Amino acid sequence: MSERDVDIDFDFFEEEEPTQESSRAERAIRRPGGPRGPRRPSQAPQNLTPLLRLVGLIAFAILIIVLLVFWIQSCQASSKSSTYKNYMTKVSEVASSSQQIGRQLGNTLLAPGLKRAQLQSKIRGLARQEQLNVDRAQGITPPGTLLTENQAVIQALQYRVSGLTGLADALAATATTKNSTKAAGALASQMQRLLASDVIWSDSFNSPAEAELRRQGVTGTNDAGGPLVPGSSFLPNSALATTSAMTTVVERLKGASAGTANCPCGTELIGTKVLPSGKDLSTTTQTDIVVTTNMSFQVTVKNSGNVQVFSVPVKLTIEQSKGGNIVKTAKIGFLNTGDQTTVTFRNFPQVNFASAATIKVEVSPVAGETKTDNNSADYPVIFSVA
Repeated sequence: MSERDVDIDFDFFEEEEPTQESSRAERAIRRPGGPRGPRRPSQAPQNLTPLLRLVGLIAFAILIIVLLVFWIQSCQASSKSSTYKNYMTKVSEVASSSQQIGRQLGNTLLAPGLKRAQLQSKIRGLARQEQLNVDRAQGITPPGTLLTENQAVIQALQYRVSGLTGLADALAATATTKNSTKAAGALASQMQRLLASDVIWSDSFNSPAEAELRRQGVTGTNDAGGPLVPGSSFLPNSALATTSAMTTVVERLKGASAGTANCPCGTELIGTKVLPSGKDLSTTTQTDIVVTTNMSFQVTVKNSGNVQVFSVPVKLTIEQSKGGNIVKTAKIGFLNTGDQTTVTFRNFPQVNFASAATIKVEVSPVAGETKTDNNSADYPVIFSVA
């Protein structure tokens, strides 16, 4: 076979003539430094806009969630505060009712002319009223954190019912007891239950309840506008629970007159001072009084007789030339033999300045009192501005 025969032509397909477009492409490929083909427009700005919208929506959603959380917390705090204040309002109503019963007891024990059966009946009636307060307290639903404190309220009221009932029973049991001191001791032991109720209320309700409200962040007053945590003092004066005070009651029940028997009896005006300076007023020398917003006058009275006195009126009058006189009154519940007490008069917004005035203090005589020249005093004064 010849070389010519071996040289076989394998061009089966006929080459197409290159077109203008392909020639340009080939030239572009061959020439690296030559002009590049047209670029596709960038899509970055179009992709960034939805992203920014998404970020904005997320930020707005977070803001809504934060505001919603604050709103929920605010509502919860308001609801919690309302719950505590509503509870304290109900307790305050019970406390006020109980204190009123205590005042009635004091007036009843010191009232002259009552016979033993009458006194017993009145005290038993007070015990029934106090039992109603126990029932009311048991019907109050406290916040969960004040369950123990609410139980202390109930316990204090139960002590008062027990003390009143025991006092009425003791009056009946000592009717034939000739020894007045022994009979008075029996009465006083029942009165001690009433004092104990005040301690329970103060130590087991007031103090821990105030601490819990501070912990909860609840402040202000109760729904009735009174103190947030109400106090309750049953006896108007703790001295009523002494054997000395009850001896007077026993002797009066036996027929002795607390106002006339075993006289001399009566009261004595010891002195008057202006507060907050503490300056004593003089009956002979004019006292210069610098008026302050909390100016008050404190009057000291002594039981100078040998029997207990009760319901003693005290009057203070500022006699001035212009604007009319200013009159204040108060009452001493009771005072044991030889004891002293103070009465404070407040709120004097209309005193005359730079002109002479007289402060007159009068302690009303008690029944059977014959020496009355030491029951009143006139103090010349002049008021000035600091």
